[in-house]
Amino acid sequence: MKRRAFLQAGVAAGLASTLPGCRWGPEIRLARPGMDIGHALRDHRATTGLAVSGEIHTDVAILGSGIAGLTAGWRLAREGFDHFVLVTGPEPFGNAAASRIGDVPCPTGAHYLPLPTQASTPVRTLLAEMKLADDAFAAAPEYDESALVHAPESRLWINGRWQDGVQPHHGVPAFEIAEQQRFYGYTESLKTRRGSDGLRLFEIPLALSSTDAEWRALDRESFAHWLARHGYTAPSLLWYLEYCCRDDFGTDLAHTSAWAGLHYFASRNGRASNGGSDAVLTWADGLNTPARHQLKAITPQRTLAGSVVRVVERRDGVEALVLQNGRLVRIHAKRAVIAMPLMVAAHVVENIGAYGFDPAIHTPEHAPWLVANFAMDHFPAEKTGEALAWDNVVYQGKGLGYVVATHQQIRAARPERTVFSAYHALSHGKPLEVRRWLASAGADELYALAASDLAEVYGWRLTRNTSAVEITLRGHAMPSPRPGFLGNTGTRALAEADGKLLFAHSDLSAYSIFEEAAWWGWQAAERLLG
Repeated sequence: MKRRAFLQAGVAAGLASTLPGCRWGPEIRLARPGMDIGHALRDHRATTGLAVSGEIHTDVAILGSGIAGLTAGWRLAREGFDHFVLVTGPEPFGNAAASRIGDVPCPTGAHYLPLPTQASTPVRTLLAEMKLADDAFAAAPEYDESALVHAPESRLWINGRWQDGVQPHHGVPAFEIAEQQRFYGYTESLKTRRGSDGLRLFEIPLALSSTDAEWRALDRESFAHWLARHGYTAPSLLWYLEYCCRDDFGTDLAHTSAWAGLHYFASRNGRASNGGSDAVLTWADGLNTPARHQLKAITPQRTLAGSVVRVVERRDGVEALVLQNGRLVRIHAKRAVIAMPLMVAAHVVENIGAYGFDPAIHTPEHAPWLVANFAMDHFPAEKTGEALAWDNVVYQGKGLGYVVATHQQIRAARPERTVFSAYHALSHGKPLEVRRWLASAGADELYALAASDLAEVYGWRLTRNTSAVEITLRGHAMPSPRPGFLGNTGTRALAEADGKLLFAHSDLSAYSIFEEAAWWGWQAAERLLG
């Protein structure tokens, strides 16, 4: 939808009639991290006309600074291993990146960390080191109140009003509530179920889940098909389940593996002694806070800003070419960790097929996303008796709602300024078509989509209070666990590689969450440490 049509729908038109003479809207800034270098790699022009102008020799090269690469470097540094260099890539921190608008930090990627499962050793180790838990390996640690999400945690805009929590219940018929409870009761019972191999059916990290063939067969059908087969038809339940799939996978029910859909609800068993089981850890800048802690351990002397454009395995080690400010730097290493998305690795790693990975059939489908940060000079007025929550979702909205960057600061009084971060999983079309639209869409068109949920709630007040909007477009934001993803022999081969090249990225799980990325980075470091 063009912004003109959006404005005519009532948002800025209401503002114009109330505040004549004011500008039509806030300043809009767009960011497309990684798009230019990604397209240059795809079109084989990343190194055109460039010569090598620098050399680096090291034992280990970590190629990528998302959570997997950071975890690998952090783990090595913890063990006193310092003969490595970490290449940051086109966007340091990857999906844990952040921004700052004025004096307010805000996320441009993921914004929370669920309570870690018992099996998430890397995450629990990190939280212990950050002193965010009294005993990070206890069954129910006491978490630092500054990071444990404050009340009110979430609310849902439904039938013209707010209700507590995101699961729909206001104005929902009793038979739909009963169906919701039936589904949640079933998935709760799965949390303690184990397969024939003795492992939990659904675990985080995913690699530790049971391989019981009877349960793995669920991966051959879509979540939508499984739900219909088991009599789940309530519109409110189906909307919520699709919201969850879009939130974690970037896909709708029809394009999500049934195994992955159940894993979403049955895998998490983290608890807190001072919070509910559905509590999360969050910071103003989202997951950039734990990511920065990891980077601090690595130190600037071990980092190299730039984008990897070629990796070649040699007889005596690995050679990597890094594009840095219009020049090429060659890294000579004994071993390398490929900590980048697999669709990038397919263009960077020479002869990646030799590792058992065929890019044409094994590259996971990646979902496009949009994250928009709305800088608010003042908080929009809420209706009498309604309290702004950390996570605010619109029932059947175009987006996934919005979170409040300053929520953890709010005590007796609100700060004067804040940032609302709106999230959109662009699952409304084929990923390739959506990416093409993102590459060409103008600021007005993108703003109309980014503001849709906020406009539904605040109307013309949104434009009155917003001074600037930063929109971050992620064409390949996350891998999606589509039906059949568990049978991907290519990603399995990369996960098992233990030669000069090691692979570490959440793409190996087809599930882009902090715990999965940290697991693969930790595994790579373990192999490097022997």
